[in-house]
Amino acid sequence: MESRASYKYARISAMKVKIVIDLIRGKDVDEALAILKFTPKAASPLVEKVLKSAIANAENNFNMDRSKLYVAEIYANQGPTMKRIRAATQGRANRIRKRTSHIEVVLKERE
Repeated sequence: MESRASYKYARISAMKVKIVIDLIRGKDVDEALAILKFTPKAASPLVEKVLKSAIANAENNFNMDRSKLYVAEIYANQGPTMKRIRAATQGRANRIRKRTSHIEVVLKERE
């Protein structure tokens, strides 16, 4: 039995999210929440939100025991990139890439 939650089109690059999710992969959910709470990265609140959603899904939809839950899989894939243009000197234009990511969390119960 597994519980899933995802956050699509998060307005942060996947590279920044991957730094944070590597810290909690394989950890118990309470330990993972504690790590995220004290990690000073912009992606931490976003990952924490998805993890809490996965925990709620596990408890309410699948009647899983919270004390046995752990982060079985967590990954961040690159989403679509919004392309914007900024004026530059001498009539040129610079492209600005506003990257997005898709964050996915899978929780399982320890035996």
